[in-house]
Amino acid sequence: MPYELDEIKKVRKKIGLTQTQLANRAGVSQSLIAKIESGRIDPTYTKTQKIFAALSELEKKEETKANQIMTARLISVSPSDSIREAIAKMKKFQISQLPVIDNHKLVGLVSESTILEAMLNSKGNHVEDVMQESPPIVSKTTSVQVVSSLLKHFPMVIVSEGGKLVGLITKSDLLGNLYREL
Repeated sequence: MPYELDEIKKVRKKIGLTQTQLANRAGVSQSLIAKIESGRIDPTYTKTQKIFAALSELEKKEETKANQIMTARLISVSPSDSIREAIAKMKKFQISQLPVIDNHKLVGLVSESTILEAMLNSKGNHVEDVMQESPPIVSKTTSVQVVSSLLKHFPMVIVSEGGKLVGLITKSDLLGNLYREL
């Protein structure tokens, strides 16, 4: 992330660093950080780059990852399950959508709206008859910013680790995380 000189203090404090800690990470003196933050000095390009690189690296470490906000309990249906079974699971667990998994592979998504549409149009009796395309799958180390972007276009994101499906993230999970940060 590119920074401006007048943002150094704000970013440093947000990360929770002292001037000395930032100086040590950037390989510059604490007095240089203090002078920059007070606006008393215009540092060289090289020193500025070192400070910005240190801040950027530290911000990435602080960034929330998918595994920190995901729901680890993956409640799903199979394509051969009846729509009635899918509705029963949604009611039981108070959720509005379910990933469709066949032989440990994500093959689709079924939601309240797809089921309602299918029932109104008599589209079939099984999940495979009404399911939507699969939601995206991300690594557990994917940043929350990427997940947020995906949730603008998909109702859920599936989280995987080493090829195994380990959780899911919905807009509700993301909102819950943002609420905790306030």
